[in-house]
Amino acid sequence: MIWLVGIGSLAVGIVVGVVFANTLNTSSSRIQELEKQIVDLQESHTDYRDNVSDHFSMTAELVQHMTESYREVYQHLATGAQDLCSNEVARKLLPAESDTVFESNGNEETTGLIPPKDYAAKQTPGQKGALSEDFGLGESKTTSDDDTPV
Repeated sequence: MIWLVGIGSLAVGIVVGVVFANTLNTSSSRIQELEKQIVDLQESHTDYRDNVSDHFSMTAELVQHMTESYREVYQHLATGAQDLCSNEVARKLLPAESDTVFESNGNEETTGLIPPKDYAAKQTPGQKGALSEDFGLGESKTTSDDDTPV
């Protein structure tokens, strides 16, 4: 009887050992699978970054070409207007040989553009401006403790 229990225990031990060994082998194969997945994701990420870089490079080139084409069309129209229209209309247009539409020299009077002002207009010269630290403080109504809602 003792021999039978010993042989049974040995058989159960061998089965448990085989199952445990298989789980260790699958975990090493799982590690290899995960490492391969990480390498694939890194390659995919690198490809994506390269595609994004190529996309924005191409976009910059296309915008540059579009700007040059617009400049050529504008110069063509301005030249045609000067040649084909009356002097009054031609004076309103910019000369075709200058790129004043595309280049700003900071002179607002020639372009007719005025930069926005960062202050509010005063009604009287002695009035404090809206950017003053104490603007409107004298006009505010002070609330007493009795007026506060509970």
